[in-house]
Amino acid sequence: GAAGAPGAPAAAQAREQPVLEPVLPAPAEEQNGTDSAKAPKVSCEERNTTGIERFTLQILNVSQDLMEFLNPNSSDCTLVLFYTPWCRFSASLAPHFNSLPRAFPTLRFLALDASQHSSLSTRFGTVAVPNILLFQGAKPMARFNHTDRTLETLKDFIFNQTGIEAKSDVAVTEEDWEGPLPSVQTRGVDWLLLFSVLFLAGFVLYGTVRTESIRWLIPGQEHEHQE
Repeated sequence: GAAGAPGAPAAAQAREQPVLEPVLPAPAEEQNGTDSAKAPKVSCEERNTTGIERFTLQILNVSQDLMEFLNPNSSDCTLVLFYTPWCRFSASLAPHFNSLPRAFPTLRFLALDASQHSSLSTRFGTVAVPNILLFQGAKPMARFNHTDRTLETLKDFIFNQTGIEAKSDVAVTEEDWEGPLPSVQTRGVDWLLLFSVLFLAGFVLYGTVRTESIRWLIPGQEHEHQE
């Protein structure tokens, strides 16, 4: 099935993807050694899942602000993925990330196109993609730094940070390869740039035609240009 699709070698990923420093006020990681491995570093308030039928991630569009989806007054946790559609590592991570909400129904999962939210990327140091941050309320608490981005490593990361165990029967399915996060890498055509160029060309053409017509309307103007 599609689940066996080859990913890029970990060494290549490590080379292309510089591992960023932890985001964070999380010095507890280095200090306590074995103690911190037992106690969760982030104490997440788990959401009530009664009445929720589909556990899936939400992809923010260009006009939606991440901060509106994160409640600063709450201690619930959200895993946020910064990706771009033309990054092959984002594409290979997609099916694994798509399956996470079923593994952790009491947490929330969001994804956003970093190229559409550049101010956030700068703010949280997520210029390299894919980049995964664990937020508690509206505060980033930990960054996923593993170059092997699979359901298993993501589950371990969440468990190590929060102490919340993944549901054991969740695996990456055919549906996860289809969406919501795209697992097919798009070509790097910047449609917005292309549209801008075409619009500008049209505007210049319109301006030229318009100038020509004005030239004939102004008396005496045509004689100047005949010399």
